[in-house]
Amino acid sequence: MSVQHIAIIYGGRSTEHEISIRSARNIAKAIDRTRYSISLIAISKDGTWYSKSMDELNKEDIVIASANRLSLIPGGKRGVLVNMSTLLEMATLDAVFPIVHGTGGEDGSLQGLLKTMNIPFVGPGIVGSALCIDKEIAKRLLTESGIANSKFLAYHSSKRNQITYEKAVEVLGVPMYIKPPNLGSSIGISKVTTKREFDAAIDNALQYDRKVLIEQSIEGREIECAVLGNADVKASPVGEVLTNEEDYTFYDYTAKYTDANGSVSVIPAELELDTQKRIREIAVRTYKVLNCEGMARVDVFVTKNKEIIVNEVNTLPGFTDISMFPKLWEAAGIAYADLITNLIEMAIERSEDEGKMHTSV
Repeated sequence: MSVQHIAIIYGGRSTEHEISIRSARNIAKAIDRTRYSISLIAISKDGTWYSKSMDELNKEDIVIASANRLSLIPGGKRGVLVNMSTLLEMATLDAVFPIVHGTGGEDGSLQGLLKTMNIPFVGPGIVGSALCIDKEIAKRLLTESGIANSKFLAYHSSKRNQITYEKAVEVLGVPMYIKPPNLGSSIGISKVTTKREFDAAIDNALQYDRKVLIEQSIEGREIECAVLGNADVKASPVGEVLTNEEDYTFYDYTAKYTDANGSVSVIPAELELDTQKRIREIAVRTYKVLNCEGMARVDVFVTKNKEIIVNEVNTLPGFTDISMFPKLWEAAGIAYADLITNLIEMAIERSEDEGKMHTSV
């Protein structure tokens, strides 16, 4: 079996830059080197692309500029990347694992670029990525499809003077959550109960996005389910994130990534088997409604009366050593390295299927 050449793309211009680097390190260390050779492509915070070594990936907490700047040239059977310092082309890529979290990497823009270059890539395509990153649009589609999710209000930044605490309380009650709808990792999210907190939270969210999402607070357990597949879709066992309630009022960025004692994951979640089954079924339905392929993690709330309410969908979930997505599949018997292999194979399979489509009449 010939070795395939895979690029891992990480970094990016989003607020999740550092988390992306941690995910890339884990993937690069775990990938099956008997099947794949790898190239590391780092996107700096100013959007510049660089070729990186494993040593640089291990040492850098943010992508640092170097002489090995890359330029992209689309066209032909595969687009190519050229090292601007040597003017040498990078070897032909069989697929890309884009682990660029957040805007610019998880929102369809990077997926569109890779598709233009005819390079297979892991994770959902342009449409699925764009739908899931925008939590307002995702919620509207879920509601249209009869999939329960929390009540919400959404405003563009140009309507800032129309966003009032009184209106939000009338529709959603308190407490409520305010967030930028196009980010992940709990960045820019606030839990509010007063007008002062509300106004500050709106302004904070609008620092990260041109829209703001205000959501009803749901009292329930936070449950996560990983989903894999293109046409043949399957769901993992479900897991629960238990936040250290002495230090955190909700599962925020610090609890997720910087405080080792901020939370603990329980897999499988301690739920009745029927409830676990319903969560998996809803996760698969949600995945399909939002046009996901390859992979996604579907997060839900389970209320005291066992109602299942979809919270959000992450199309490029974290691959750090504490991330739920690989942990959930490990609980299903799929080792980390095998999970990476499965994702790459699905990316190539989808690209081959798309390549069969007619491009002329």
